[in-house]
Amino acid sequence: MKNIKPFGPSIGKARISNKFFDILNKEFDEKSKSKKIDYSSKLASQIKKELKISDKFIRKHLDKELKKNIIKFLSNEKIQEIKEIKILNLWVVRQFKGEYNPIHYHEGDLSGVGYLKLPKGMTSNKMVKNKKVKTNGTIDFINGQRGFLSKSIYNVVPKIKELIIFPNYLMHTAYPFNIEGERRSFSFNAKIILKK
Repeated sequence: MKNIKPFGPSIGKARISNKFFDILNKEFDEKSKSKKIDYSSKLASQIKKELKISDKFIRKHLDKELKKNIIKFLSNEKIQEIKEIKILNLWVVRQFKGEYNPIHYHEGDLSGVGYLKLPKGMTSNKMVKNKKVKTNGTIDFINGQRGFLSKSIYNVVPKIKELIIFPNYLMHTAYPFNIEGERRSFSFNAKIILKK
């Protein structure tokens, strides 16, 4: 876990294990055929296919690794008096050409996003070729306003198996891309209870 501070709030970056990666992808592939568990209507996105992962599955397969990374993130911020970490929810987002996630924030205290699948050449722009900043399929974290010596946007190009942890209130957006292929990510929210 590496904490960075591109502006006010800290953002943590880590890698998820192969086991976590494989288990979550397999669960999504098996469950995504059911329309009963589509989570899209509950989220801010302009994306057709989002799947809530059951609390039982999270506790059995994902909880330990998520909490380990949250503890490392908080420890890097000198927060060690943790009584309990509750994973409130976790869902998988299956994004295709033209779909996007508008600027939004999450519930809980900490949130995270991790990447399970990315289309090759996702950040290239087929329509406008002279752009230096490539935002297709990337995620922006937004805080405050731009000023002298103060950036307000932190752009991240997704990497497979990368986990990003951030405060729930940190505004963020996932841009559309204009090539064929699937950008698959997972997001979660967590409540942190500190010792008194």
